[in-house]
Amino acid sequence: MRQAVWGVLGGLALSGIGVFWWQGRAAIESAAPPPAARRPAIDPQKLPLADPGNLKGPLPPELTERNREQQRFDRLERNRDGFISRNEMLSTRTEAFRKLDKDGNNLLTFEEWAVTTVDRFERADKDGDDRLTRAEFATTAPPPVVRKPACKC
Repeated sequence: MRQAVWGVLGGLALSGIGVFWWQGRAAIESAAPPPAARRPAIDPQKLPLADPGNLKGPLPPELTERNREQQRFDRLERNRDGFISRNEMLSTRTEAFRKLDKDGNNLLTFEEWAVTTVDRFERADKDGDDRLTRAEFATTAPPPVVRKPACKC
C-alpha cells in the first residue's frame, strides 16, 4: 500500500512539473519577436522629431564658493548643531598616508595620526572654545588645485 501511495505522489509531482514546463515554454514562445525577414523596414525620414520651437529650459544652478564651503562643513558636522567638535573633525580625518607618517616607517601610529589633526583643529579654533564655527572652519580649507593642461596641441 505504501509503495502505491508513493507511486501516485511521484506521478503527480512529475506531471505537475511537466505541465509547468510546458506552459513556461509556450509563454516564452508566444511573446517572441517575429523573424527578421517579416519585420518592417524603418525609414529614418519618417521618425518623429521633437521640435521645441523657441522654448528654453532653465539654466542649471551654479555652484558658488560659499556653497562648496557649506558642503565641506556639513560633511564633517555630523550631529547638525552648527559647530564642528574636535571629535567630529577627528572622526573623518582623510589626509594622505604619507603626510601623516612622520617617521617614514610605513606604520601609522595613533600619535602620528592624532597630532596632525589636533594641531590643525587648534590652529583653526581662534576663540579656544573647542568648537569650530563656520568662519573658523573655513580657514581649514585646502588650497585650490591648479590643473595644468594635458598638452599644448
